[in-house]
Amino acid sequence: MPKVRQKPTSPRAARQDYSAPALEKGIQIFELLAGEQSGLTISEIAYRLRRSISELFRIVMVLERTQWLQKDPESARYTVTYRVLELAHRGTPAQAMSLVAAPLMSELSLQIHQSCHLVVLAGGHGLVILRQENVSHPGGFAMRLGAIVNLIGSCAGHVLLAFSEAKAREDIFRLIPKPWPMRRPEVEKRLERVRQQGYELRASRVATGVTDVSYPIHARDEKVVAALSVPYLSAPGRTGQISIEQIQARLEQTARRISESLVLIR
Repeated sequence: MPKVRQKPTSPRAARQDYSAPALEKGIQIFELLAGEQSGLTISEIAYRLRRSISELFRIVMVLERTQWLQKDPESARYTVTYRVLELAHRGTPAQAMSLVAAPLMSELSLQIHQSCHLVVLAGGHGLVILRQENVSHPGGFAMRLGAIVNLIGSCAGHVLLAFSEAKAREDIFRLIPKPWPMRRPEVEKRLERVRQQGYELRASRVATGVTDVSYPIHARDEKVVAALSVPYLSAPGRTGQISIEQIQARLEQTARRISESLVLIR
């Protein structure tokens, strides 16, 4: 009897058959705690993940021992440590970018009397990997380091999408959580406008009275690697306040200087 030839399994299908239960639980714990600034106890983690405490206990203990999680001795709540951000910087181009951008962002902030921050793509979101607070004037607005930025509807998100290659942009679109705050045709129209003018400027979606302005950071082959943004907070009556037009000029210059420095890094 002739042997039936089985259809070969695709590499992607084969990968989906692999499983690592403990690793998957650890990732679920990280993703859960990333959205809980005040932390959670083991029982709360188990309840939220719909798992038993015994399933998660050893994993949480190992993550605490290896300093991926930290436990508040009084409340017994666990939170994610900065080790995650530290390794992300060391293991990605973010470290080199931060070394180049940090002094230039500090100079920019002192010039414009506003804060600034650097946003990179992280899957279907943007991620703030570096920020410089406004130290020349009390008060103001600054993004939190490690903050997640929506790519649709945000200033930095539009810059990252607009200057990405078409194929890469389509891949990113598929990762962006729905529902979107804007319809796809409206998004496309907005991104085309950003490409033509070379930057994005729009009212902040997270802070009243703040106008965001953002310029792209390019590396080799003109590939966009980040967005440098200023959340411009207008303060009526403040003497010596720089106009949004002046800020745009200096922000563009700083973004260009960072890009030129990144091109020189081998």
